[in-house]
This record gives sequence, C-alpha cells and structure tokens, in this order.
Amino acid sequence: MAKLGRRDQGIDPTCTDRSPGRSGWAARTCLTIAVLAATSAFAADVIDPDTLKRLVHQDCGSCHGLSLKGGLGPDLRSETLEHYDADVLTSVILDGIPDTAMPPWRPLISEEEAEWIARYLLEQEAQ
Repeated sequence: MAKLGRRDQGIDPTCTDRSPGRSGWAARTCLTIAVLAATSAFAADVIDPDTLKRLVHQDCGSCHGLSLKGGLGPDLRSETLEHYDADVLTSVILDGIPDTAMPPWRPLISEEEAEWIARYLLEQEAQ
C-alpha cells in the first residue's frame, strides 16, 4: 500500500520511471536519493584509516604538497604542527580558515574523521 501511495505521488521507489513528463522529476528524485545515500554512507561513524590517509595525501596534498611539506598551504608534517593540539586542528579541518584557501570539510567528512586526521597529522612519524 505504501508503494502504491508513493507511485501515486509521482515517486518511483525503484528509480526506473521512464514515463514522459515525469522523467525529469523522477531523475531529480533519484539523484537526490543517490546523493543522500552517498553522503550518509560517507559520513558514517566507521573510520577507514586507509581511506583517510589517502584523503590526506591526495586531497590535502593538492594544496599542502603531496609529501605534506607545504605548497599553497603550509607544511603539515608533525614536526611543524606539534605546537597545535588535536582539537584546534580538528576545528580547522571541519570549518576551514575564513579568507584563505582552506575550505571547510564539514560537509564532506564527519567530526570523528576530522579528529582522526588531526591525530594522524600530529603522529605521522609514528604511523
């Protein structure tokens, strides 16, 4: 009954509706569902160290240098960050730095992932 109600409202829960006139709306609905599912999966509380290390070296490295020695952004090696605590770095990762090229990552990563990255940056030599 619930599926019929959703179809009556123009929502195709299978995302396979190809009927004329409704295909644009169905496509937007499917895209929205896909984005929400992907965002929810990425923001899950599961920490994947390999994925986060790759993110640090590829995404952060695009500005901070692939070896994290600096580039557009400052040096991110542990010896240059040691005077920061993990909470400060976590805030910078999540909220960025206004009026600089450092973007906020909060829409893309969870707070737990940002905390993991901050600790990773502070302890790179040990890992």
